[in-house]
Amino acid sequence: MIILGIETSCDETAASVIKTSGGKIKILSNIISSQIPIHRRYGGIIPEIAARAHIENILPVIQKSLEILKNQKIDLIAVTQGPGLVTSLLVGIETAKTFSYAKKIPLMGINHLKGHIAANWLSPISAISKSEFLISKQIQIKFPALCLIVSGGHTELILMSGQTKYKKIGQTRDDAAGECFDKIAKLLNIGYPGGPAIAAEAAKLKTTNHKLQVSLPRPMFNSPDSDFSFSGLKTAVFYLVQKNKNILTNSKTKNEFIQAVCAEAQQSIIDVLIKKTIQAAEKFKVKSIILCGGVASNNELRKQFEEKIKNLTTKINFYVPERKLCTDNAVMIAMAAYFQYKNMGTKQIKKLQKNFQKIKVNPNLEI
Repeated sequence: MIILGIETSCDETAASVIKTSGGKIKILSNIISSQIPIHRRYGGIIPEIAARAHIENILPVIQKSLEILKNQKIDLIAVTQGPGLVTSLLVGIETAKTFSYAKKIPLMGINHLKGHIAANWLSPISAISKSEFLISKQIQIKFPALCLIVSGGHTELILMSGQTKYKKIGQTRDDAAGECFDKIAKLLNIGYPGGPAIAAEAAKLKTTNHKLQVSLPRPMFNSPDSDFSFSGLKTAVFYLVQKNKNILTNSKTKNEFIQAVCAEAQQSIIDVLIKKTIQAAEKFKVKSIILCGGVASNNELRKQFEEKIKNLTTKINFYVPERKLCTDNAVMIAMAAYFQYKNMGTKQIKKLQKNFQKIKVNPNLEI
């Protein structure tokens, strides 16, 4: 089975082709056109600009992803339906619907968050050639499993009883962790996207003899529920920056202050994410913890999560995709479609033939 995946939920225009056969999965192409250089000048994503860039990039990206197919037939098109920016989603949806109608290929709308989760079944990837990869065997994740989706727009805890069986048990009440990273980076004027910028500055602190001591809150750290909140952390950094304007104007202390704030802010977010996830994992007696989403590419988060889980008295397996599959891509959308397709009946599969008429953008789509 050959699946074309299309992803345009935010600021990445992506298309991918995967081939499934006998339990093996080949990633034939994985094309991504990033808009980071465009939005960096604004310190964040401008939806209208993002949509225009998608319009310019969508056809060349899809065309490039299909080059390796030659005369092979596409069996299914999978496109991100939501959640995301409505104008960005529209570009991907309308392109996929047109392609589906013109080529008479079945179309499936995919939840972007389910795509992030599906990426966990794709590790590790071993290269065959420059343009083709092979997953020799799908990872077997034991259920029940608890998944932490942590990205620029979402921080959610999902309890899974099966590969396509989800139940949301917690989420952020305000800012997502990735959004908090972006806003703190903007307050410190260290660049965009915020997560990598903060991680880079925090890493510098470990190599210097710093004297500055910075303390920031861990929002909802001790609450018994599975919800998160990061707006208070962002506000705390805002007041800290306002209070220390004299330090930021002094070239000798500016860098050290920024590094100290970044290290503490990053650790605050990591502490909360790990504490709340393990708390929920123990409550629901899960066998596996899954980490995914753009923020899951953070080195410290991955390392500290793994160390914490290893030291638990109860054995829990830990899974996280390789970094290039954590950020938005179309491979994960194609994989989510494959899992969904496997669980569909004959009648449901037949309905996919006319699905292009029914699929609509849903920027607030939930699991």
